[in-house]
Amino acid sequence: MYLYEEDFLMNVRPKKYLGQHFLTDLSVAQRIVDSLGSTARNVLEIGPGMGVLTQFLLQRDDICLNVVEIDEESVDYLREHYPQLASHLYSADFLQMDLARIYGSEPFALIGNLPYNISSQIFFKVLDYRESVPEIVCMVQKEVAERIA
Repeated sequence: MYLYEEDFLMNVRPKKYLGQHFLTDLSVAQRIVDSLGSTARNVLEIGPGMGVLTQFLLQRDDICLNVVEIDEESVDYLREHYPQLASHLYSADFLQMDLARIYGSEPFALIGNLPYNISSQIFFKVLDYRESVPEIVCMVQKEVAERIA
């Protein structure tokens, strides 16, 4: 199943308090997914929303995909539209997750269109797992990228 731009007229509304900004440009989504190398078989998508990145990630047979989403409306949408994620969908706050419980000592990559209001916190959390995270592919706002750089 592919989402198309017209599908975003909206099944799930972005929530300001979560800092959500849904990616709707499928060519950008494809480029983000194509940027993910093969450094780790395990991949965790942060905040899949309505699955614009997820749809392309699920096509890749070189990765084992898990997704984490805090928004219950998005979780319901993902369960309905991506049933193959059933055992790989975490309805949780990424910042509160114990990633070692999911991956143990196995390396895992992160991917996502990160919410502005917690982008920095996500990167600080990843520092706790820096030995296990060989790659991060994400879209962040320009200001966040400049602070990181």
